[in-house]
Amino acid sequence: MTEKTYNVLFLCTGNSARSIMAEALVTTMSKGRFQGYSAGSKPGGKVNPFAIEKVKETGYPVENLRSKSWDEFARPEAPHMDFIITVCDNAAGEVCPIWPGHPATAHWSFEDPAAVEGADDEKHAAFTKIFRQIMARMQSFVSLPVQTLDKHAIHQEIRKIGETPVASA
Repeated sequence: MTEKTYNVLFLCTGNSARSIMAEALVTTMSKGRFQGYSAGSKPGGKVNPFAIEKVKETGYPVENLRSKSWDEFARPEAPHMDFIITVCDNAAGEVCPIWPGHPATAHWSFEDPAAVEGADDEKHAAFTKIFRQIMARMQSFVSLPVQTLDKHAIHQEIRKIGETPVASA
């Protein structure tokens, strides 16, 4: 029997950095168990070049990355989502669309590396830090035995992951 592939949508406000990196990480780290998607409530229209640099490290194809609205995933023809995870505090506080199928939801807060001002080396350092934090939480997520947990347990587990402190270095 083929194991189910679970769809995960990562939401942020601008869909230029954190949600993009999370999409790539869940897809590559899960080795086919999860398919990542990302979107924003107010997409900025382009993916941050530092995020693209980090995504390239995962082997995830960057040519299809784009900043897009979460409305695309609320349409009837959109892929069915099993999980919706907000990765920025602004998106977590916004009124989200109604997601078909009542996916498990959680909030995983990460600082916005795209907000860092200064020289490119400072920006690169900020993206590396947040990328590592997302990767640490993603490792916990992709290790969950979701096929053996009931919906309530899954919900509790993904929320716990978001409450786990992340290293700042």
